[in-house]
Amino acid sequence: MRIASIDILRALTMVLMIWVNDFWTLTKVPKWLQHASATEDYLGFSDVIFPLFLFIVGLSIPYAIQHRFSKNESSVRIGKHILIRSLSLLFIGYFMVNYETHSETLGLGKYWWCFIMAMATALVWMNWNKSPVPKKWHLVFQVMGLLIFLYLAIVYKGGLSGENWMKPQWWGILGLIGWAYLANALAYLFTKGNLYALIILWIGFNTLSVLNTSTELLQFDGFITYFSPLYSGTIPAFTAGGVVTTLLFQKLGKSGIKTPYALIILLGVISIAFGLGTRHIWGISKIQGTPSWLAVCSGIGFLSFVLLHYIADVMKITRWADFIKPAGTATLTCYMIPYFIYPLQNLSHIRLPEFLNSGIAGLLISFGFALAVVFFTGWLERKGFKLKL
Repeated sequence: MRIASIDILRALTMVLMIWVNDFWTLTKVPKWLQHASATEDYLGFSDVIFPLFLFIVGLSIPYAIQHRFSKNESSVRIGKHILIRSLSLLFIGYFMVNYETHSETLGLGKYWWCFIMAMATALVWMNWNKSPVPKKWHLVFQVMGLLIFLYLAIVYKGGLSGENWMKPQWWGILGLIGWAYLANALAYLFTKGNLYALIILWIGFNTLSVLNTSTELLQFDGFITYFSPLYSGTIPAFTAGGVVTTLLFQKLGKSGIKTPYALIILLGVISIAFGLGTRHIWGISKIQGTPSWLAVCSGIGFLSFVLLHYIADVMKITRWADFIKPAGTATLTCYMIPYFIYPLQNLSHIRLPEFLNSGIAGLLISFGFALAVVFFTGWLERKGFKLKL
């Protein structure tokens, strides 16, 4: 079951994510658009995009699981699907985050390593059954992709001088999404979508965020640090907020359209007020994952969804978003395309004139690049090529 407002919000967020991820290629980008540094108490526009995507993941979870139940799938089968999907995100994120620290001096060069990694991802997670490729090649391509991943792991050289093996590090964007999805999807499945239990979970993740920031109780070392995206609370809290939002709409919608709207708007206002009100305690920092950052961005998520839900699902005004639709329906494909383009650009040494990579001109061209990625994604989708976890 597809909800127009969720697809549109996902598409808008993906376009903006590709855009802000391209800022590293530009100069003279206004500070308010950029990510804040690790030590800054500051919220840049870029710092809102990833939390919003995590929130959207939560919005989608109830609909996705309910749809599977409607097809008479068992809880065990759905749980298996959740686990495989989560592990897939963790796996891809693991390779992506190691690309960032790949050494240029030893083994396979950084950009070739990235390009081949993207190719392997496409081979393994392409929805081959919906593609024009003959069925006899589907398994062959997937096995080939897994072998390529094995090769990339073997030749990997990380660190300044190539002394390190691959490590989870911070798991990368897709890996963090994987952890948040795993915790919240399993919680929804095991509680059978119980609103009160999932509100408690959302509050629990927010509480963990406060504890992790304010005390030493959750400052673990060793192997357990690999699970920090869960026990630190902040990342899964965004997704839990999305789950609660959808359930509130579903449970309260029958009592009239104004009821869930008023409650979600109230949650949004309270969240933003809490984040701004506690800024002097923790600061607003994406990199540090502070509770204030969590609260402000969650509030933006609540209010953004209410606005788009009214426009797209109540007023049925959706045609304005048709041109970015592929970013909401083929999101992984859209996200992966730059991982092909950037390596090829660096390997070919093709550059635009400097004045086109700077200031307003650079921002406009960068946004055009994001739209071009979306249009190419749509073309691939129409041809039957779409990545699916």
